Amino acid sequence: MATERLVVVGGDAAGMSAASQARRLKGPAELEIVAFERGHFTSYSACGIPYWVGGRVAERDDLIARTPEEHRARDIDLRTRTEVVELDLPGSRVRARDLDTGSESWTGYDKLVLATGARPVRPRLPGIGAHGVHGIQTLDDGQRLMDTLRRTEGRRAVVVGAGYIGVEMAEALVERGYDVTVLHRGEQPMATLDPDMGGLVHSAMNRMGIRTVSRAEVTKILTDEEGRARAVATSAGGEYEADVVVLGIGVEPRTALARAAGLPLGPSGGILTDLSMRVRGHENIWAGGDCVEVLDLVAGRTRHIPLGTHANKHGQVIGSGVGGGYATFPGVVGTAVSKVCDLEIARTGLREKDALEAGLRFVTATITSTNTAGYYPGAAEMTVKMLAERRTGRLLGVQIVGGAGAAKRVDIAAVALTAGMTVDQVVSLDLGYAPPFSPVWDPVLVAARKAVSAVRSAGV
Repeated sequence: MATERLVVVGGDAAGMSAASQARRLKGPAELEIVAFERGHFTSYSACGIPYWVGGRVAERDDLIARTPEEHRARDIDLRTRTEVVELDLPGSRVRARDLDTGSESWTGYDKLVLATGARPVRPRLPGIGAHGVHGIQTLDDGQRLMDTLRRTEGRRAVVVGAGYIGVEMAEALVERGYDVTVLHRGEQPMATLDPDMGGLVHSAMNRMGIRTVSRAEVTKILTDEEGRARAVATSAGGEYEADVVVLGIGVEPRTALARAAGLPLGPSGGILTDLSMRVRGHENIWAGGDCVEVLDLVAGRTRHIPLGTHANKHGQVIGSGVGGGYATFPGVVGTAVSKVCDLEIARTGLREKDALEAGLRFVTATITSTNTAGYYPGAAEMTVKMLAERRTGRLLGVQIVGGAGAAKRVDIAAVALTAGMTVDQVVSLDLGYAPPFSPVWDPVLVAARKAVSAVRSAGV
């Protein structure tokens, strides 16, 4: 039997999980694996970068799960600092460029995996390419930021954007002793939450000493005579001095290769696949990780949700398919957690905005409780907001902001959303209780009770 060749484009979570799973199922005599990675690092936790920057993770390499050398020891031909610049689908080959030498070569494939990831959004603004302006997506990005922080004498930082990346990087920079200003366009930080819940995050950031400026449209990065960032200007006329600028505006799927090759893309620009992560209409091409769109099980449409949890699952599914097995990735409900200082932030399912865009009629219920029994030492407040479909009572989404133990409670809601449960059914869940862990009525159940009342009051 002839040896097949698998080519993997991208050497982080999805790509190398796919390669590793395929290698478990097929040995080198059956399957040759060639993987291309444009950076220096493989199989690392990009989610851990803010904690490395902030000093909670001591060393960069602590974030690396498997080095290039370890992959190569498993009979995977991994080529770092090599970027795939063209896909020739009719010829079943890819053109790759060595980023150190500039030399290019073609590599043929029988099976192809695209795991090109995402890239930080960089608006086209004057000065956006200046020294000292950093987007944070890869470990190479994190290393460049750390190099800047070590070289810079000043202690002023401006973070542009207040999503997960922006909030986490703001906290990390505060922990490094920087005076931090966060500029964002929205009414409140954390646009992944409804504004009323984002307001709780805003208050926590202020308490931490982070200056947060809402409705601030950045128009320009001002530079000094050496071309280094020195301030950020906004449409309101304000200028905010900065020795370093971090872009936390979000990311977009890195799909220029796929677009140029004519592969199908969704509304967010991510590659479209079937449940087995095969690219739609292409039998021998798979895609996974931050470059794809996935099915939102609540809204019933595809969305771009770049998370390492999804990417690793995609890789396992893809590797199984490449190796001759079968697995599927049915979709997501949009669960994410974060923190700023001691405040935990979580969401799953739909926000009010999402439900309106999906054409759903809904009710909301918001409650404030505690993370433990109220009399237990150290009890901290927790706010839970729940959305339910008006007619059926189907759970649509949950947002939680609060003290220790708040964020992971969102997993209760994630399971309920995946199962299509109603808020009535959520109230009946048999959750664990003891005073150190929860009030006798868990805050999620209290919110569900209030949502049941709202559904009944709303009628049809």
